[in-house]
Amino acid sequence: MNQTIGGRISALRKRDGLTQEELAAQMGVSPQAVSKWENDLSVPDLSVLTALSDYFHLSLDELIRGQRTDVQYVPPEARKSAEELFLRVRVRTGEGDKINVNLPLALVRIAAQLNLDLPQFRGSEWLRQLDLNALLSLIEGGALGKLVEVESSNGDLVEVVVE
Repeated sequence: MNQTIGGRISALRKRDGLTQEELAAQMGVSPQAVSKWENDLSVPDLSVLTALSDYFHLSLDELIRGQRTDVQYVPPEARKSAEELFLRVRVRTGEGDKINVNLPLALVRIAAQLNLDLPQFRGSEWLRQLDLNALLSLIEGGALGKLVEVESSNGDLVEVVVE
């Protein structure tokens, strides 16, 4: 991504099939503010930048600098506890469905241990197929970042990020 912050926001919005009005409503700002960002006439406040990075499932670095952050290994002494981590799952179907699931990792761990069906995962075949135990094994081994990215031939996109 070799473009401005405004260019990245515009590309992300269009990728997700959102209008400026829809993104503005999600961020609690006016459509004019989104237009100014996308035309590089202004830059979102820090609180809005963090909300944008959460909404689009990106790190702040990726949103601001355009630097993609993939999986990284965190050594045992630097790892956060499960209570501090979130599992963020994003699904975009070829039919236009948009699913965003953000769950505390501690809840995901309990659900996996008890073999519970998470209600947040019932709405999508892609989400039901996620192997939570495999994801937890990766995370417990020190993996953080975008652990899964799948784009199917019919246009479905699934991303799983731990941060």
